[in-house]
Amino acid sequence: MELTVLVFEVTNDELMDSVARQAAGAGITDAAIVSLIGAVDRFTLSTMPEGDALKDDISSYELPAEMSGTGEIRNGFVHIHVVMGVEGDRAVTGHLHEAHVGAHFARVYLIPCP
Repeated sequence: MELTVLVFEVTNDELMDSVARQAAGAGITDAAIVSLIGAVDRFTLSTMPEGDALKDDISSYELPAEMSGTGEIRNGFVHIHVVMGVEGDRAVTGHLHEAHVGAHFARVYLIPCP
C-alpha cells in the first residue's frame, strides 16, 4: 500500500479555515495530520478544566509563536492539537481554535484516509 502525503501551505490567512478550504478543494474529507510546523502572529486554544473534562477553557494569545502539532480531518472538520513556543522559552499547548499566519508561514503535512 502506497501512502500519499500532501502538503498544505498557509500564508497570510487563518490556519484552520485555510486547511479546511484546501482539504475541501482537494476532495479530502478524512485525513491524518501527521505534522504541522510554522509560526503565527496570534492564536486561540483550549484546554480542559481540572474539574470537568467535558468543558473547554478557551484562551486567546496576542503573541507570536513557533508552532508544531498533529491532528486529523474528520468529515471535513479540522481538529489540531498544538504546542506553541512563545517569548521567554515558554510553551502553551492545547486544542487549536484559530491561528493567524501573517509574518511567517505554516505547513500542514497530511495523509488522506480512504
